Amino acid sequence: MKKYLNCIGFNHRGTETQRRKKLFLSLCLCASVVSIIFLSSCTSTPPTSAAGSVPLQGLAKFDYFVLALSWSPDYCAGLSRGSGGSDPQECALGHKLGFVLHGLWPQDDPGYPSDCSAEPLPAGVKAQFPGLYPNDALYDHEWTKHGTCTGLSPAVYLALAGQLRQAVTIPDNFRAPANSFRTTVDQLKQDFTAANPGFTSPDFEVTCSGSGRYLTELYVCFSRDARPQACGLSLHKTALKTCQAADFVVRNTP
Repeated sequence: MKKYLNCIGFNHRGTETQRRKKLFLSLCLCASVVSIIFLSSCTSTPPTSAAGSVPLQGLAKFDYFVLALSWSPDYCAGLSRGSGGSDPQECALGHKLGFVLHGLWPQDDPGYPSDCSAEPLPAGVKAQFPGLYPNDALYDHEWTKHGTCTGLSPAVYLALAGQLRQAVTIPDNFRAPANSFRTTVDQLKQDFTAANPGFTSPDFEVTCSGSGRYLTELYVCFSRDARPQACGLSLHKTALKTCQAADFVVRNTP
């Protein structure tokens, strides 16, 4: 005890009242130091913006961004079942595409804005981002429906979509699997959080097709300044309704 009191500046000289006063002041000082250390250790560093050098000035009014990644084998399986279309760019045999960029969407909670202007996507801008989407039709569709509601220029919108896509690491088991496999919503989220430090489970939402039997899309949510954030409650509820089975099939990449 004597050694401890000495280390905080207490000594046995002086009157009893002086010693008590010194002890009280020393203990107060120690408590303050401990509090500062504790608070410093509990303060987490905010996640880094995934926008990189992409400028985000002039954003329109919406709550957050959703990066929508489609599971290409499920989309292509729908076409092969006779859904009324074909997509040789994305679905040709041997392409072996897994998660592909569906779009970058401004999102509200609830709802989302869409088709906010008639501004076209210039062909020259599109040419600056080859391979961003799995087929050419998505460039114009996504810009018209979602990009025009962000407040960003076409070039900045596409650059941000590419930057956020690159910020998400696809786990190894979802990289062109040779065979279909089963998983659950919770397990898929665990796989993605493990592969993406800085993201948490609520930052991801999963949607299913075929009455919950097949993986169809993954939503990754970002704040307005492009930092990972929890998806909104309305999006969570909507996604949950599509994946109500105990597990679902992740189709293989043909």
